[in-house]
Amino acid sequence: MTPAHFTFSCAFFLGLTGLAFHRTHLLSALLCLEGMMLSLFVALSLWALQFNVTNFAPAPMLLLAFSACEASAGLALLVATARTHGTDRLQNLNLLQC
Repeated sequence: MTPAHFTFSCAFFLGLTGLAFHRTHLLSALLCLEGMMLSLFVALSLWALQFNVTNFAPAPMLLLAFSACEASAGLALLVATARTHGTDRLQNLNLLQC
């Protein structure tokens, strides 16, 4: 495993462990998701450059576009949650209420 592969896999798994263990605030969960998506973007970009695959070249940009859509939807949920509940703490939310 090259140092670049090790770095990107560690960045992804650090985001995953942050998402799994530090879920007190919605903003921290969104930041962990964004870190995971950015590590995947950089890994896919370097993979396409390393193997000189021209057919796979648009895939990192598509992943980055989906990541931006995910971030905007997450921030919209964060604002809506903060307005209705007064905080972004995930323990205060009851998802079973209508």
